[in-house]
Amino acid sequence: MKIAQIAPLYEAVPPRLYGGTERVVAHLTDALVAQGHEVTLFASADTVTRARLVPVRDQALRLDPTPLKSDLAGHLGMLHQLRAWAGAFDVLHFHIDLLHFPMFEDLAPRTLTTLHGRLDLKDLPQVYQRWHGYPLVSISHSQRAPLPEANWFGTVYHGLDPSPYRVASRPSGDYLAFLGRISPEKRPDRAIEIARRAGLPLKIAAKVDAADRDYFQQAIRPLLDSPLVEFVGEIGDAQKADFLGNARALLFPIDWPEPFGLVMIEAMACGTPVIAWRQGSVPEVLTQGVTGFIVEDIAQAVRAVKQAAALDRQRIRAMFDRCFTARTMAENYVTLYRRLLADAPSNDPVFVENLQRA
Repeated sequence: MKIAQIAPLYEAVPPRLYGGTERVVAHLTDALVAQGHEVTLFASADTVTRARLVPVRDQALRLDPTPLKSDLAGHLGMLHQLRAWAGAFDVLHFHIDLLHFPMFEDLAPRTLTTLHGRLDLKDLPQVYQRWHGYPLVSISHSQRAPLPEANWFGTVYHGLDPSPYRVASRPSGDYLAFLGRISPEKRPDRAIEIARRAGLPLKIAAKVDAADRDYFQQAIRPLLDSPLVEFVGEIGDAQKADFLGNARALLFPIDWPEPFGLVMIEAMACGTPVIAWRQGSVPEVLTQGVTGFIVEDIAQAVRAVKQAAALDRQRIRAMFDRCFTARTMAENYVTLYRRLLADAPSNDPVFVENLQRA
């Protein structure tokens, strides 16, 4: 099958440091290539991939030092180039939310759009009603709640290449980990309070976006004076296996309807238990008492910290291998791609040809 993957331009694929969507696109693309598909990836030039790369910008936006740049111009340029080549692909798989909707409306049955973000935002219901012809993929069932009438085509959980992650036979550090982004909805303040009450060190490996700088300075930085708290800063994939694998548990104390939470399965790949609030996708990703603990307040989280050391880390990794590998994710997407071709209009010669080839 000939598949185009269209990635956001905010990060390289995969990201050099923090980044969720682009990391998922990287693992999906490589897994599809490994399964024998012809994959073309539209992304920034600093991308590393097994697929054919169409570099549509010299580098990813976030780490581009140019002080004045337009994310909209870069994405529109990519879509213009893709439009010219669209006939070469069986499926166009978009990961850029709804930006492509006006430009590809006549090709909507040949597209799949994975929505990676939160959907409880003003104006979204009208947009997904207006462009209802686009088949949509959710990354958890809970993500769909704000838009139950959208044109949902399937749910595919994220997956990762398991090879960079390993289970430590004996974790070398008795600390708690917080990995991701400093923001009010991620609640690093809760993580610090849990560590304080549990009497364990907390290592925070997180980036601080410009939009969250005031929150960091005013609400979080004063809490970093605690001798139990170490602010590591932003880390990349090369450091994650040690950072997560040697922790007693990953704290995921979110306060928003998390669409998926990639860091949860990164921890699971290392055999590390996850202690997470019952929000969004958490009950779909975690298995209570097996891969971690789902809690509803700080007191429950502190109790879970004490219980986490007793969980079987090899069993946690086995759950990851069963449910959240890149191979499984790619197989699930291929099933949806084939459904697209099977549902094609019988009077569309492009679809007829693609269906026969698939």
